[in-house]
Amino acid sequence: MGDSQYSFSLTTFSPSGKLVQIEHALTAVGSGQTSLGIKAANGVVIATEKKLPSILVDEASVQKIQLLTPNIGVVYSGMGPDFRVLVRKSRKQAEQYHRLYKEPIPVTQLVREVAAVMQEFTQSGGVRPFGVSLLVAGFDDNGPQLYQVDPSGSYFSWKASAMGKNVSNAKTFLEKR
Repeated sequence: MGDSQYSFSLTTFSPSGKLVQIEHALTAVGSGQTSLGIKAANGVVIATEKKLPSILVDEASVQKIQLLTPNIGVVYSGMGPDFRVLVRKSRKQAEQYHRLYKEPIPVTQLVREVAAVMQEFTQSGGVRPFGVSLLVAGFDDNGPQLYQVDPSGSYFSWKASAMGKNVSNAKTFLEKR
C-alpha cells in the first residue's frame, strides 16, 4: 500500500513515517519559482524569479516580494494565494505588536508568529498546510537577519538560503561564494 490512503489526514503518519499533507505542501514549494536570500554585514538581499503564466497577465498584479513592516520583507516559493494569506496575517500581527508596545516588532518575533500560524495549519481540522515557504528578511536592533519558514512551521536563521525550483543548484552556488 502506498501513502495515498493517508493523504487526507493531517495528523496520521503513513507507514513510512511521513505526514503526507506536509509532503504535498513541500512539493508545491519545490515546484514554485526559485527565490533566494543573502545576509550581508549591513543588510539582507532577497530575490526571486517572476515568470508570468501568460503574456496577457498584467505584470504589476503579480508581487512575489512584499513588505510586512518598513524594516521586514518577505519572498515566497510555492502557492501565491497561500502567501497572500500569510502576508495579511503577518501584517496584522506586526500592527498589534506596534499598538501594544509602541515600537516595531523584532524580526525574530514576527518569524515566530508566522511559523506558529503555519504549524497550526498542519494539525487543525478543516484546513490544509500552507503550500509555501518564506524567506523573511529584516533589520532591527540585532542587525540584519534572514529566516526561512517551511510549511511545517519550522524556521531557521540563515546566512544565505534558496528555495523553489532548482534549489540544489542555487544552494550550491551560494555555498561556493
